[in-house]
Amino acid sequence: MSGQLIVGIHAVRTALKHGAQRVDTLWFDAARRDRRLRELLDEARAAGLRPQASDKVTLDRMTAGANHQGVVAQGELPTSLGEAALDALLGALDVPPLLLVLDGVTDPHNLGACLRSADGAGVHAVIAPRDRAGGLTPVVCKVASGAAETIPFVQVTNLVRTLRYLQDSHRVFVVGTAGDAPLDLYQADLTGPLALVMGAEGEGMRRLTRETCDQLVCLPMAGQVESLNVSVATGVCLYESVRQRRQAR
Repeated sequence: MSGQLIVGIHAVRTALKHGAQRVDTLWFDAARRDRRLRELLDEARAAGLRPQASDKVTLDRMTAGANHQGVVAQGELPTSLGEAALDALLGALDVPPLLLVLDGVTDPHNLGACLRSADGAGVHAVIAPRDRAGGLTPVVCKVASGAAETIPFVQVTNLVRTLRYLQDSHRVFVVGTAGDAPLDLYQADLTGPLALVMGAEGEGMRRLTRETCDQLVCLPMAGQVESLNVSVATGVCLYESVRQRRQAR
């Protein structure tokens, strides 16, 4: 979708790296003199853009006060994929797939943070339902710090049907997270073809999603709080899978 704002140094740099033609205009705070901004402007010029000098007040107004770090671009945000893309994506892998499934995560900051963790952990795709869940908004892309452009984000009409398809057609083991699960995360085998399901903020997984999982795990909580923020829990779970996969090589 064209005409969207791309906000912040990481997001703008990644947009330039993965398709400078998607960026129409770039504005920068002329009062800033920091190295990171200068390097980004050099990259933009090398890509054929002519950055336009502006000021902090104008950029604040354009972005509704977001932390733009002195740079705002206008262009196309990354777009989500549909169910049909999953089969091609999984068929092209030569390693066991690692998938992150977000069941109804709506907060853009949480979604962006989950995408960032997924990219860092080497997740092959993030899957989310189309309805009652967040999409790739400017805020999500800003928080993701470039991960929204690099990791496939698949939005599906029926999440349970997609999970069953993964189980039946690709032998993916579906592990859901739940506070009342009898099995500890660190007792689970996360080395094979895996879809890790994280529930929505506060509510957890929906009933049918939970019933479709092959296994439920919990994160051990030693303090007084009952659960972690979904983006923090996502990072913990993904990197436990990374640790196990490395040991299994």
